[in-house]
Amino acid sequence: MASLNKVLLIGNLTRDPELKYTPQGTAVCDFSIALNEKFKGKDGSWQEKVHYIDIAAWGRTAEVCGEYLKKGRPVFVEGRLNQDRWEQDGQKRSKIRVTADRVQFLGGPQGAGGGRAPSEGGAEAPPEAGPEPGPGDPEPPF
Repeated sequence: MASLNKVLLIGNLTRDPELKYTPQGTAVCDFSIALNEKFKGKDGSWQEKVHYIDIAAWGRTAEVCGEYLKKGRPVFVEGRLNQDRWEQDGQKRSKIRVTADRVQFLGGPQGAGGGRAPSEGGAEAPPEAGPEPGPGDPEPPF
């Protein structure tokens, strides 16, 4: 039997990302995004529900996320589900998180709550972020 563990999400950061390093020196960046879902209720009226998803990015992706992402910034996350399990006060606990394989920054260089990447002495924007649009570039088709 085949299996697939792939997640594609677009949402806004609910808080500033937290960049940490493991004892071995590997970067890990934790952040959360909010996803809005609109649906018709039983009474026929439109309702909205918000889902909060925890994300963990590793390595260079984590470092870039920690440097450029801010609360409110829209992002596209491609990754996989990961279940963390632990025991607390004698009870078994678990939580599903997304381990990001790729994070694409949305909303242009300013974004919603995001700042412009530094041009001198700073890291370049990641390839996933894409080139910054110029004055003559057409708007994207979405």
